[in-house]
Amino acid sequence: MNSLEQTSGTTPSVRWRWPAVHPEGRKFALIAGGITLIFALLAWETLAWPMAGITIWVLAFFRDPVRSVPRGPGLIVAPADGLITMIERVPPPRELSGPDALGDEPMIRVSIFMSVFDVHINRSPIAGTIRRVVYISGKFLNASLDKASEDNERQHFLVEGADGTRIGFTQIAGLVARRIVPFVKPGDIVAAGQRVGLIRFGSRVDVYLPEGTAPKVALGQRSIAGETILGRIGDGEKIDGIPL
Repeated sequence: MNSLEQTSGTTPSVRWRWPAVHPEGRKFALIAGGITLIFALLAWETLAWPMAGITIWVLAFFRDPVRSVPRGPGLIVAPADGLITMIERVPPPRELSGPDALGDEPMIRVSIFMSVFDVHINRSPIAGTIRRVVYISGKFLNASLDKASEDNERQHFLVEGADGTRIGFTQIAGLVARRIVPFVKPGDIVAAGQRVGLIRFGSRVDVYLPEGTAPKVALGQRSIAGETILGRIGDGEKIDGIPL
């Protein structure tokens, strides 16, 4: 810190920068860009311009922005960018139920719907150890539907914090999503907000809050992965409009 910052109490400014493109998306961008170049060389402008737009969209879809993860005891951060579409009390999925996982009693599930314009890199809601990663093949229904949690292709994660608290969350494929890609495996140690996977082209993520934890988000609110606080473990104070 320089003398000006010491005397004025200011902190260094942070500049905006273009988000990086995740390696998982670079091959798709290269393919789209190559097709665009071929169309341009052949002077097929009616095809070249739309393909150029598709190339830019692919780059934007796989963008991987830096996130500033909030710090504090018991914080649960959003694992996905998107719209909070459902908050309801439901039994945990059977792949995450049982005494060595989330138990069998109903718990609050917060569902985040990601459109094709949202960032699709998903992050761990808490710091801890990955205990389970379970992939289930299935259908490709609209991810905003409630039954997508049980019928669609999906991937479950169970992460256990240092205090023994377990959080389950699920990546769910949607109408146009065709691959769920994990970045972690059981036994891996992750930080809160660390990247754990992505879903290609539109989808949803469900988060199961532990007993005694009330959601701190509302229906219709937009979440930012790794930044938006979904709840604080053990804080059961409800917010208006969430009768759970």
